Amino acid sequence: MAILLYRVDERLIHGQVTVGWGNRLHPDRYVVVDDAVAGSEWEQEIHALGVPHDCAFDFVTVTEARERLDGWRTGSESVILLTRDLDHMLRLASGGRMRGEAVNLGGVHHRPGREEVLPFLYLDAGDRARVRSLVEEGLLVSAQDVPGAPRKSVEELKGV
Repeated sequence: MAILLYRVDERLIHGQVTVGWGNRLHPDRYVVVDDAVAGSEWEQEIHALGVPHDCAFDFVTVTEARERLDGWRTGSESVILLTRDLDHMLRLASGGRMRGEAVNLGGVHHRPGREEVLPFLYLDAGDRARVRSLVEEGLLVSAQDVPGAPRKSVEELKGV
C-alpha cells in the first residue's frame, strides 16, 4: 500500500495519532523512527501500549528506516511513520530520499528557547532551519494537529 502519514510528534504513539489519525487513515502498522527508542526496550514497551491491538508496530533507527523506506512505501501494509523531532525526519529524508512526500508537523511542544508558531507547534532557530532543510529536500511540509483541524502550509508558519 503506502505510507499514509509522515508525522513529527514528540509524543510519538498517543491518542491524537492512534485515535485521530488512526481512525481516519486505518493503518496496518505504526513505525517509530527514533534512535533512542529503537535502543530502549523499556520505551518500546511503553509506546507499544498505545498501539491498537489490530496493528503491527516497529521501532527503528534512522539508518534502518532509510533501508526499509522503499519496502514500507510499496508493501502490502499501510503505514503511519512517526519521528520524535525534526532532526530524525531530516536525517531520514536527506539526500532526496523522501522527495515529494508530505510531512505533517503535529506536536512539537513548548520548552525553553522555543517560540509558539501554532498552539501545538513551538520551534527554536535550529528547528526552523530543519523545516527549511526539509523543504529544500523536496518535502511538502505542513502543520496540523488532528485530521479535522485546518492544515497550515509551511508558507503560513510564521518565522519559518
